[in-house]
Amino acid sequence: MVQFFPVRSPERMNNLRLQQARRSVLLEDRAPDELLSDTVLRSWDRCRTSGLSPAAKHFSCDGMTLGELREHRERNRDLLASAQSVMEYVFEQIRQSGSMVILSDREGTILHTIGDAAFVDRAGRVALSPGACWQEDRRGTNAIGTALVEEQPVEIFGAEHFIERNTFLTCSATPLFDPRGDAIGVLDISGDHRAYQSHTLGLVSMSAQIIERRLFENAHPNTVRVSFHPRAEFLGGPGEGMLALSPEGRILAINAAGLRVLGSRAKELIDHHFSVLFDLPMGSLVDRLRRDHTAICQVLTRNAGQLYLRLSGMPPASISLARVVIDAPRGGLARGREAPGRAAAALSLDSLATGDERLQTAIDRALRVLGRDIPILVLGESGAGKEMFARAFHNSGPRSDKPFVAVNCAAIPEALIESELFGYQGGAFTGARREGAPGKVQQASGGTLFLDEIGDMPLAMQARMLRVLQERVVTPLGSAKEIAVDISLICATHRKLCDEVARGAFREDLYYRLNGLCVTLPPLRERSDFEALVCILLANERRGGAEITVSDGALVLLRSYPWPGNIRQLNNVLRVCLALLDQGEHQITEAHLPDDLISFRPSSTAEPSAATAEASARGGGRLAELELEAIQQALKEAQGNVSAAARRLGISRNTLYRKLGRF
Repeated sequence: MVQFFPVRSPERMNNLRLQQARRSVLLEDRAPDELLSDTVLRSWDRCRTSGLSPAAKHFSCDGMTLGELREHRERNRDLLASAQSVMEYVFEQIRQSGSMVILSDREGTILHTIGDAAFVDRAGRVALSPGACWQEDRRGTNAIGTALVEEQPVEIFGAEHFIERNTFLTCSATPLFDPRGDAIGVLDISGDHRAYQSHTLGLVSMSAQIIERRLFENAHPNTVRVSFHPRAEFLGGPGEGMLALSPEGRILAINAAGLRVLGSRAKELIDHHFSVLFDLPMGSLVDRLRRDHTAICQVLTRNAGQLYLRLSGMPPASISLARVVIDAPRGGLARGREAPGRAAAALSLDSLATGDERLQTAIDRALRVLGRDIPILVLGESGAGKEMFARAFHNSGPRSDKPFVAVNCAAIPEALIESELFGYQGGAFTGARREGAPGKVQQASGGTLFLDEIGDMPLAMQARMLRVLQERVVTPLGSAKEIAVDISLICATHRKLCDEVARGAFREDLYYRLNGLCVTLPPLRERSDFEALVCILLANERRGGAEITVSDGALVLLRSYPWPGNIRQLNNVLRVCLALLDQGEHQITEAHLPDDLISFRPSSTAEPSAATAEASARGGGRLAELELEAIQQALKEAQGNVSAAARRLGISRNTLYRKLGRF
């Protein structure tokens, strides 16, 4: 998107005409002249409201001491560092034009100037110099102060200045925004109004975009950065939009040009997920563009607009996206009490992508329906991560700041499920609270309702749930009043609902109403990302603690186990292993694994899995035997001294005793 600035008509450059219009409005209180823009008229009204007089001569903020200015510049050193070389380049373009380039902070205090000597001397007479404050409510209508108030590029010509003594100036300024969309300063070109140039405001605005880009890159040097623009040839230019993304795909920052391209405000996007904007998973984008940083990808936005994207920055190429996601909880959760909140925020669909092809297919399909009124049906074995997938879907969409309400339909007694789901009116049944209570459906309104084990919902409740989904209203038990609800629905089950429909245990009409998008999560024993998943679970359990690794032997045994309880069972096993670690131990070995897992051997009649074959090839079947031999040798060399043997083996004495107890 290119910004165009109106060219002043000859009448609007006639300072005598503007002087007449000025006297008419400010001194004679007549109706505004058509020569005066709305921006100028609004500013004049604000100046009069502030009690300023057009004839003002003295100000309380004419400057500060050198020490104060030095401290002020130090507080704005990032802005100065990003802007100084750009200001020097701009000045080279306007040298000998009787002008100066000015940088102010967010409060309108001038930090730095570069200009023609003759004009700098004249500007100093009106305190247009470092240390002076040019806020609108102190200096009247001027490009710096008015640009800060209007938060847009402003040009103030001659008599448009509110204070009479400033009317010899013509000033073009644009606010500078930091990576979170907040005004951080102003870039301005000021000169004698008789030397007015129509291109000056465009030059200032383009230069401001370069400064903002530098601020953006300096603030997010090690993040995934995405550049975008409606026209591919504009990528790399000052007008391109830029996003800084966390490893999980959360939007950390967006530049002002990006907000203009998207027609959004920063607060609507910051901390939301990448998929809220684009109809493409972040992982797919990174995979597509990682090999060639100059490659351009064409995508659709969620409002069906077309944009071109390119990676402008990302973690080192040696680090895969899966590894970034794995490391994120450990690195980002090292601050104690902040950890739980951050962990919840980090759970997104992209953060679940750790390399398994079947899971990635489910993630990609789910991302494409974010923000749309399409129910999701998640299938998978018990413990395969269905609720985690549902929470990640909720956190990745536009309802992420609204409630996520989970209901396990198999865990609620049949007699209570109606009141649990739909709520009840006071006195509806014996033991009911006098004031009544809202049901889970009503609590989820505006957010997401997750119905786990939907296949176990009683038939009578299925009929009521179907009406809720069709009519979008709920009627509490004992009440005749309908309450409107707005929910995004996700259901999960380990059952084959089509088989349940065939035998009459599940309503066919409800099945078709729920089955908008069906995704199937693979069981743990079939996932190709087992090692990555182990790293993630360990990192989540050891938030802020030392890094825990898993020995090759232990990993072989873990990988060869069939995991009938899936991820839930694996997580419990790893928690037990962590609890068995002695102080100072940072690696899980075979000695820390539960006995039932150690003693497991695949059935001889079953075809060996790839993991089992690997275990056999690496001597997995002799691990216990080899360990015993090593312990016996260490004890022999230490002449039976257990402490000395433990030191030789590099383990604690308690660990050695525990190992000896197994043989």
